[in-house]
Amino acid sequence: MPAGLKQSSSVVAIGFSANEAAPNTFAQSQIDLNLSPLDREVFVVLAINLDPSDPDAIAGVNTQIASAISSTSQTVVPNLSFANCLATSKNAIRAAGFVDGGVSFQRTSSDAPVSGLDYIGIIATNDFFVQVKGTGNLAAGKVDGKLYGYRAVASADIFAALVQSEVLSA
Repeated sequence: MPAGLKQSSSVVAIGFSANEAAPNTFAQSQIDLNLSPLDREVFVVLAINLDPSDPDAIAGVNTQIASAISSTSQTVVPNLSFANCLATSKNAIRAAGFVDGGVSFQRTSSDAPVSGLDYIGIIATNDFFVQVKGTGNLAAGKVDGKLYGYRAVASADIFAALVQSEVLSA
């Protein structure tokens, strides 16, 4: 467990989804964690599963569904270089120059912490955000998933530092 935190719940799984309103448009869902800032409550993220929909297989056209989870609101689907991005996933079909449906690819950040790490991240504010955006598709895309973690109470100095870091790096 991270220093300065005291676990206050068992591990919980939180389901989520985000759906494009129209094909190839950015969409974001805001998921409320119901944390208590007065009690300095944070959410320690242990694992994330992202399941984006399949892109359309269109002869000669590259298509993709990109998705991510972040601890702050975004205007694009972030990648792992963004400070508050916790996980990403992309399903893509590369068909440009082909007369058939092309070749599919899947890229996903680690579902769980790499060896030696206790957690993926800590969400100090009340919400997390799920993003999705397709490229080259005829149908709207979506992402479903689960976030696994537990509630913890932070010491006053750790809580202040976590909130400030999360908000200032948005």
